[in-house]
Amino acid sequence: MSRKFWMRMCTAVAITPLLVISGSYAYSAPQRAPATVRDAIEQDIDTAVQGVDDFWTKHWSEFFTETYSSPTVLGLYDGRSADAPTCDGQPLEAGNAFYCPTEDYLAWDIGLMQTGYATGDAYVYFVVAHEWGHAIQRRLDVRLQDVAEEIQADCLAGAELTGSQEDGTIAFEDGDADELVKAIYSVSDDLPWTNVGDHGDADQRSSAFVRGMKGGVESCLPLKALR
Repeated sequence: MSRKFWMRMCTAVAITPLLVISGSYAYSAPQRAPATVRDAIEQDIDTAVQGVDDFWTKHWSEFFTETYSSPTVLGLYDGRSADAPTCDGQPLEAGNAFYCPTEDYLAWDIGLMQTGYATGDAYVYFVVAHEWGHAIQRRLDVRLQDVAEEIQADCLAGAELTGSQEDGTIAFEDGDADELVKAIYSVSDDLPWTNVGDHGDADQRSSAFVRGMKGGVESCLPLKALR
């Protein structure tokens, strides 16, 4: 069995009841999005959420102490709308994806997802897994958190998705792994979620993602934590 690492739990805070339904996920997608694209994106989000969450539920104790708790999923939002959800009192911006640490929830802008979806549906899985990686970071002892937190989240995304595939909860088609890496390169830097200054360049992001795919969760943790 792999060694276990100390982690820090955070308590989930109740989120706007109109967006979250107990026992299921409700997505607040803007009406401007084409229905067929919206439906496809939401279906992929739901599959990705289920797969990644199941992975951590099943394997958390192989790596960390205590127990795993799922973050809340708000799902899609429209960052151009006055009704966009808030984090620490600030509305979530367009063209971005978020993990709100103080309220322990995840959300993705429909514009970001549509832009990435044009490169292939695998992109949606990457964005979901990346933000889930931030939720995992929040639950870890500071010694396990990499200073390059965005790159670490990319690595965790690779570990989560590969683990979900191995568990049989996510079934990737031939070429999806390459599609995921290509998606990281193809999305332009004019969106907040892909800003190089915050997230690293495409080479760094894709390398971290592949490291997580090949090396699993432990490959994403700082070397000092493994000593």
